[in-house]
Amino acid sequence: MPAKKKVAKASAAKVARVGAATTSWYDGFAPYKEKRGEEYMNPAQIEHFRKILMSWRRDLIEEIDRTVQHLQDDAGSFADPNDRATQEEEFALELRTRDRERKLIKKIGESLASLDTGDYGYCEYCGVEIGIRRLEARPTATLCIDCKTLDEIREKQVI
Repeated sequence: MPAKKKVAKASAAKVARVGAATTSWYDGFAPYKEKRGEEYMNPAQIEHFRKILMSWRRDLIEEIDRTVQHLQDDAGSFADPNDRATQEEEFALELRTRDRERKLIKKIGESLASLDTGDYGYCEYCGVEIGIRRLEARPTATLCIDCKTLDEIREKQVI
């Protein structure tokens, strides 16, 4: 095989791995196929999003458990200060990542609760439908795209 094809094949494999890592919570879920005249947030759609949210939460909790195990197993003492500093920096990075995931788990819980109350899928500010595709892209979305855009504009003006 020519060198260029090997490099291209390796690059494609790397992109596939990276893409898979960023959407691991979504594995096994096909996009919802809306039917003509179908009511928004009907029981089938609610069940679709409940499965996505539950799977995502389960994956995050498993990752937190793996991190705790990793921190316990690899908490060794290195004689070299550089090795010790590297390990501490890696641990700090993992803990920051897990803290963000902990906050995400809380948002997922809030989304699951809003599924139960019938509020899921509707904008918190204006009450319009957020939309199936937007919710599939960001299942914890609480604002429609217009309100989110305005919110981001306001945020930039404050900073």
